[in-house]
Amino acid sequence: MEKEKLTASNLRGNWATLLLPICADQSIDFNLLETEIDRLISAKVDGIYSNGTAGEFHNQTEAEFDRIAELLAIKCTKAGTRFQVGCSHPSPIISLQRMKRTVSLKPDAFQVIMPDWVVLSGEEQLQFLTKMESEANGIPLVLYNPPHAKLELKPIDYAKFKSAVPTLIGTKVLSRGSEWEDEMKTHAGHLSIFIPGHFLASGVKTGIAAGAYSNIACINAAAAQWHWQLMSTDIEEALRIQEQLLEFFRQCIFPYANAGYSSPALDKFLAAVGGYIEIPTRLRWPYRGIPEADVPSAREIARALLPEFFKG
Repeated sequence: MEKEKLTASNLRGNWATLLLPICADQSIDFNLLETEIDRLISAKVDGIYSNGTAGEFHNQTEAEFDRIAELLAIKCTKAGTRFQVGCSHPSPIISLQRMKRTVSLKPDAFQVIMPDWVVLSGEEQLQFLTKMESEANGIPLVLYNPPHAKLELKPIDYAKFKSAVPTLIGTKVLSRGSEWEDEMKTHAGHLSIFIPGHFLASGVKTGIAAGAYSNIACINAAAAQWHWQLMSTDIEEALRIQEQLLEFFRQCIFPYANAGYSSPALDKFLAAVGGYIEIPTRLRWPYRGIPEADVPSAREIARALLPEFFKG
């Protein structure tokens, strides 16, 4: 049966990011990547996306990008799992070329970032998105705009996209509090708004969040899916678990962020701690990963705070 097309109304849920397994010789371990995709599919997540920040989209060759996208498409299409291809790149030309080469894979959506070596003006943002839309063959777009983007859009910035880029259906952002939420509901209410997984329960309660491109799925994709589903039946329990997640982050993740480790390093560390997928903490040169030796102590804390993420 053909899947319903993604829209701002039905783009929801717990989407797992595809992490990039890097070997000691700096090559990509594609066998491990296949296993990772299989595990994420078996978790019955709402979808999988490639080449987000944690997928190190900024540090791949074009041949590697093509192989990753094709592998994800083949496996997800066979399993009936929704998937998005991140065709992002700091260069707008390369981002456009990535989209053109993967249109035939028929992803449920394309994720894009605003080109960021030279920050785009408001008019240039529209030129970029309308060109990407024209080459997407009707496949919807999702704007990936987390806090580490060089240009973090303000809520009012989304208003200009509503009529100019009608196939833009969603965005990934970091929730910025009640005033920000009110402004997003006003100016970006036409979009599906996704926030990080460790804030998803509170975002669902306030009505701002439709889902998460989830760092929590890095720990255990099946548990993250259960947590998302719990939000519709017992939001108070989901909020309690969120507070435990935040305590784990305060103890074991934020210190690494404060020490200068990147978002991909943190997400790979989460995956190593959770053990749901097998992946080293290594990042591709010149970026540094968190030492593997730090995993056991963090896992012990995670087990104590998050027993639901270590069942089975």
